[in-house]
Amino acid sequence: MSDSPTEEQNRPAAKQRPQLFRREAVEHRARPRHEAHLLQLTPRWALWTYRLLMAVCVAALGFGLLGSVNDYASGTAMVRMEERLDVTARAAGTVTSVEVSPGQHVTASQVLVRLYSASEAAELRRIENEFELQLVKMLREPGDAAARGSLTTLRVQRELALARIDERTIRAPRDGRVSDIRIRPGQQLEPGELALSLVGDDSHFRVVAMLPGQYRPLLRPGMPLRLELNGFPYTYQTLTIESVGNEVVGPAEVRRYLRQADADSITPQGSLVLVEARLPTASFTDGEKTLGFYEGMQGRVEIAIRSENILITLIPGLKALRMAHGN
Repeated sequence: MSDSPTEEQNRPAAKQRPQLFRREAVEHRARPRHEAHLLQLTPRWALWTYRLLMAVCVAALGFGLLGSVNDYASGTAMVRMEERLDVTARAAGTVTSVEVSPGQHVTASQVLVRLYSASEAAELRRIENEFELQLVKMLREPGDAAARGSLTTLRVQRELALARIDERTIRAPRDGRVSDIRIRPGQQLEPGELALSLVGDDSHFRVVAMLPGQYRPLLRPGMPLRLELNGFPYTYQTLTIESVGNEVVGPAEVRRYLRQADADSITPQGSLVLVEARLPTASFTDGEKTLGFYEGMQGRVEIAIRSENILITLIPGLKALRMAHGN
């Protein structure tokens, strides 16, 4: 006989058929549903970074199109005094005395240096004594032609002796102030050798710059010039070009243009053009200190000679393209 319904219900729970889904899954399915967002693979900061990068690229392109960069001509410069006059020896000799000191004001024809002239002075005394004897003889015998001829010869010799003594005395060629003395007593001088220098009371300093010769067509008076003295970095002096050399010269010509003492301290190379500018004051400021300019000080100069678009500078081919179209 088959089991009755009551017996089937009374069977143990272990013998009942298992469920298809777990209870947790059924409960999750029965819960109310909520709408979810799409999966975002790109974070928000990446979007802002992209926008910032695009803005920087646009700004850089605009700066390249509108901005410009300068091309500079640079070279060595030297400070020189205006109206400086070098006084040299006219004859060879030994210095016996220096009659002036640096900074002293002198007048034209004032004695500056004396050279040893004992032999010349002795020769002058001999000629003068003989001249007096011949003069007395001529006065006693006015018709003596030999005495008259000897007197004429002695007069010429006396003038030459006086000239030799005068050559051994260095005098000031004009009024001025003693700038630099390069000799001392006992020193041997040769003709043309520098003894000392004179400057005017109201002289100013100038800057002589030696720039590469290829920049000569681009240089002209009135252009700004920036000077940086050696030993004083970032202490700039902005000057105005007053004169530009008409020729491109070599190192030997540059040395000849400069004073010998200055030429020995520089080593110019290649073809050069000389540019001059005037310093407005006799001093400059380094931090909180006021310092003076001095003859022979050296430095570097820079002159902005031309300006070019930044984009063309970065891409030289654009320049050839522009020239091909006549722009």
